[in-house]
Order: sequence, then structure tokens, then C-alpha cells
Amino acid sequence: MSFPVFRLRYALSVPTLNFLPFSTFLLRLYSQPLPSFIPNVDDAVSSFNRILSINPTPPIFEFGKILGSLVKMNHFHTAISFSQQMELRGIQPNIVTLSILINCFCHMHQLNFAFSVLGKIFKLGYQPNTVTLTTLIKGLCLNGEVKRALHFCDDVIAKGFQLNGFSYGTLIDGLCKTGETRAAVKLLRMIEGLLVMPSVVMYTTIIDSLCKDKLVNDAYDLYSEMIVKKISPNVVTYSSLIYGFCIVGQLKEAVGLFNEMMLENINPDVYTFNILVDGLCKEREVKKATNVLAMMIISGVKPNVVTYSSLMDGYFLVNEVNKAKDVFKSMARWGVIPNLQSYNIMIDGLCKHKMVDEAVNLFAEIHSKNMIPDTVSYNSLIDGLCKSGRISDVWDLIDEMQGRGQPSNAITFTSLIDALCKAHNLDKAIALFTKIKDRGVQPDVYTYTVLIDGLCKGGRLKNALEIFRILLIKGYHLDVLTYTVMISGLCKEGLFDEVLALLSKMEDNGCIPDAITYEIVILALFEKGKIDMAEKLLCEMIARGLL
Repeated sequence: MSFPVFRLRYALSVPTLNFLPFSTFLLRLYSQPLPSFIPNVDDAVSSFNRILSINPTPPIFEFGKILGSLVKMNHFHTAISFSQQMELRGIQPNIVTLSILINCFCHMHQLNFAFSVLGKIFKLGYQPNTVTLTTLIKGLCLNGEVKRALHFCDDVIAKGFQLNGFSYGTLIDGLCKTGETRAAVKLLRMIEGLLVMPSVVMYTTIIDSLCKDKLVNDAYDLYSEMIVKKISPNVVTYSSLIYGFCIVGQLKEAVGLFNEMMLENINPDVYTFNILVDGLCKEREVKKATNVLAMMIISGVKPNVVTYSSLMDGYFLVNEVNKAKDVFKSMARWGVIPNLQSYNIMIDGLCKHKMVDEAVNLFAEIHSKNMIPDTVSYNSLIDGLCKSGRISDVWDLIDEMQGRGQPSNAITFTSLIDALCKAHNLDKAIALFTKIKDRGVQPDVYTYTVLIDGLCKGGRLKNALEIFRILLIKGYHLDVLTYTVMISGLCKEGLFDEVLALLSKMEDNGCIPDAITYEIVILALFEKGKIDMAEKLLCEMIARGLL
């Protein structure tokens, strides 16, 4: 084929190209349909500027894609700015772009602007859809205005608008997050009368909240109700219940639910396995925890740093320090990098087992790994150093702690006060106690208890009583340990009338003496030859089932 013939045939095959209006040519050239999601903010900005300059203006849904992508990337301010630019160009928004704008204002805690957009929706003649209304409900919940969200919900229903399961699920979630779990249950009951089917998400949200409040029996009742209504629990439902049973120490029930989950062919994820491993370890059932770990690996679920940290903690609890150290050393071999919590568990465990030098080395390792020790790291090491009598090293650590912006707290100074008391430096302990209050650190009841105990054992009963009375005057809720420490100090001095008066006051304040309290008093009475009083208290102890 000769070149001229080819050129003629090509020209004949596209006869309309030369007759396209130039604006249409540009539109075809530059306004290729945008992808449904733009992965980064620079591309979103570039795409917006490109389509904004096109004449005629591309369809509004193309702008909606950009605004939606920005929201998914949490660039709410940029999305609002783009909406304002569109309005200045006279581009008419639709219900989708206006709903996106409401979402942005809600996330930026500007609810007044969000509701002004709702007003604009009505002004433009649109009707808000379920997505728009749910976005506002979620925004109110997100900003802690759950009661207002409930009123808004009632208002829109009264005006004939429809809400769906997602709308009510959002409300239930908001109620649970603000501790209004009972109100969430009431809402669940109300939903059933609105021809909206309660979903697994609604039930699971409430079950999770009840379990975190340790109301595990109530949570299990809801789970049973789900089964009756043929609403299938999912992995999150089971995980929440297993967690609930673990935190109240009902491991048998937790394991039973785990087995039930497996029978229902619902595969536990790493979170589920970790809950069970941690629960077993906290109850010192480390062998069972390792069996769960083995099952986890066989199931193809890779253990993570949380799994191994729980296992280390468990080994320390059962005094198997070498096994805890082995797990820590082996983590890297298993492809898991220890985090700060892992180091904190090791430092705390080693200190509690009087292996302070190893704890100091691990603390130094935290720095070498470019991690920043937190208050927990410092407090664990400070407590270990205090208990080993290395008080001079503690002051250096407290200075370092302050220099790194990690605030010392009541726990920090309680360890030091305890060490000073045990070293018979009672005046220094009292001076430090006064100093920390001047620093704005509020001592807790345990700090007071440690100081009272130190003063009693150091023969400074008068000072101990003064501090104890201050606690009573200030209305502190004292626990059995504080009362027992004070009673022990009084027994040591043979002041049994004061002891009996304090026992009575203890009960008046709703604090019941435990077996240790009774044993301290009874032994002291026998030692002082007060047999009748001792026998009377012994009978009282038996009547309370403490013996």
C-alpha cells in the first residue's frame, strides 16, 4: 500500500474529528472518569483542580468521588474547602455531596455547621435520605451528645423519615460507649417494634459493653436470645463473651464458649486466641495457655507480640522466670519484634524476682532500640531498685524521668517512701510525702497506707494516728488494708480499746474486716493474756465464715 492511499483511507475512517467543537474535544481529552477511590491526597487535589477547570462542568458525581476519597483519608478540612470552591463556581451540590459535607463537619466537631447543611438540603428541595440522617446521628454520638442523638432520632421518625438497622446500630454503639448500656438494651427492645430486624452487630455491641462492665451473666442472656432468634453470633460476639468470662475468673465458661465457637465452624482470630491465652495466664494456668498457643499455630493463626507478652507475664506469675526469659529471647526468632509492653513485663517480672541488674540492662536496651520508656517502665525499675536498697540510683532515675517528660506519679513516690521507711529514714519519708504534695502529685490511699505502716513499725504511732485521722476527716474511702495496718500498730502498743473501737468504725464505714485483720488482733490479745476478748473475736470470725 502506498503512503498517499493509506493517508486517504485513514482520513475517511475518522470523518467527524475535524468537526468536533473544541470544548467537547477538551472534555473528552481531560475528563476521563475518575476511579471510585483516589489513594492519596495529592492525586485528589490534582484531580479536583483538573475537573474544576473543565467547561462544561463534569457531572456532580465526579466531584463526589473526590470528596468521598478525601473523607476516607480523614482530610475533612480539604473536602470542606473543595465544597466551598464548588459553590463559588456555581456547581450545584447533590444529596451525596451535601451528606459528605455533613460528615466532615461532624468529624471536625462542628455540629452547628453540620445541621446548617441539613437546613440547606431542605432549602434546595432535597429530602434527606437514611445515609444523611445516620451521618448526623453518628456525628452527635461521636461528639458525646448521645441524648441529643436520641431526641433527633425521635424527631425524624415523627416527621415520617425512615431509619434503618445501621442508624439504630450507630445509636446503640453511642450509648454503649458513654456507659449507657441499659439504655442501649431498651433501644434494642424498641427496635423490634419498628419492623427493623435487630442485627448481630447490635447484639454484639451491647454484649461487649456488658462484658467490659463485668455483667457477664446479662451478656450471656443476650447471647442465648440471639440463638433463639436465629441471629448467628460471629467471631466478635464470641470474643467479647470469652473476654467477659476471663476478667471475672470464669475460665471454665470461657473455654466452653471457645469450644462452642469451634463446633460452629467460626474460626477464632488472633484477638480471640490472645484473650484466652491472657485469661489463662492471669489465672496461673500457663500450661493450658501454651496448649491454646499450640492450637493457634496449628490453626494457621500467627501469634503476635500480645500473645507472647501474655505468656511471659504468666510465667512470671508462676515463678518460672527462665521460661519467661526464653520466650522473650525467642520472639525475634519467631518473627515478632518485642514492643515497650514486652519490655515492661520483663522489667517488672525481673524486679519482682530480685533480678534487678538484668532489669537495668533491659531498661538500657529500650533506649538502644530507639523506644521511649514510659511511666510504667520507670515505676517498675524504681520499685525494684527501692526493694533492693539502691535508693541513690532511684533519685537519678526520677531526674531522668522528669527530663524525658514522663511524669512521676503516686506509684513512683510510694515505692520510695516504702524504701525510706524500711531503711528507718522515717523523717525523710515524711519530708518526701510533704514534698510530693507540694509538687502537685496527689498521694493515693496506698501511699498513705505505706507511710502509716512504716511509722507504726518504726515506733511512731502518734504520727501514724495523725495521718490516719486526716484520711477519715477528708472522707477518703479506706480499704481493709489501711484499717488493718492501723489496727496492727495499735495492737503492737496494746491499745485494745482503741482497736475494738476502730473495728466497729471500720464496719460502720462499710469495710468488713478480713481473716488477716482478725488474726492480727486475736494473736495480739492472746500474747497479752486477754483470753476472753480473743475467744469472743475468734467466735465472731468463725460466724463470718473466715475460719
